[in-house]
Amino acid sequence: MAHWEHRPESSWPNFRFNQPYSKGLDRLRHEVLAKTDFDPATLWQWGTMQAMAIIEILKTCERIFGREGQEAVYQALHKIGLDVGRQILEGSEKPADMSEAEFISYYATVINRIAYASLEAPKIDNDQQVSFDILWCPHQDHYKAFDCRVQRYFVEGMIEAMRERFPGCEFDVRFDSTIPAGAETCHFTLWRRDPEAKDSAAWTDYTAFIDAKALEIAARDRATETP
Repeated sequence: MAHWEHRPESSWPNFRFNQPYSKGLDRLRHEVLAKTDFDPATLWQWGTMQAMAIIEILKTCERIFGREGQEAVYQALHKIGLDVGRQILEGSEKPADMSEAEFISYYATVINRIAYASLEAPKIDNDQQVSFDILWCPHQDHYKAFDCRVQRYFVEGMIEAMRERFPGCEFDVRFDSTIPAGAETCHFTLWRRDPEAKDSAAWTDYTAFIDAKALEIAARDRATETP
């Protein structure tokens, strides 16, 4: 059984979702992994190169173009996160007997274990709150703590996809600890928010804070560059 297939809750098998990028995934499984000596661990190396490139693109755009550069990269990553979320949820329906807490926890599991290729320990705390620990993240050995903001941009698109597909399913999210910052796990908490609120305050407010901090760093780096 693949790591993403099992959860102990009896309702987990009723959560229907789609595999993102299914065409390429099918080719990988049936034409490459099944028929060649391809080492799948190299996908981690390839993915790490892509991830580090995105971080460098973001930092370079911030240094050269300031807020406009940061916003351009944000919009691109948000768009991809939205697309992945739409792929996962396309055609899905929430079973009547599945609580919203279960639903959001299961959606997070698909994101964590498949889209982010991570090992996760999820928990449904109560009908108003869920949480999870990331036990291993593909980025943890090469990301600096501040680099995790790139993943926030993807996640904001994925949250938008969920709200788009299920307008009444409103949860806010925060991270409580991260591995790149020295914690044993990345711990996240999600809780029901006011459906009348326009934005997810805890998440977007912190995004705004770290974006401003990044621009300060970029400005200092630009000021110290040799002409």
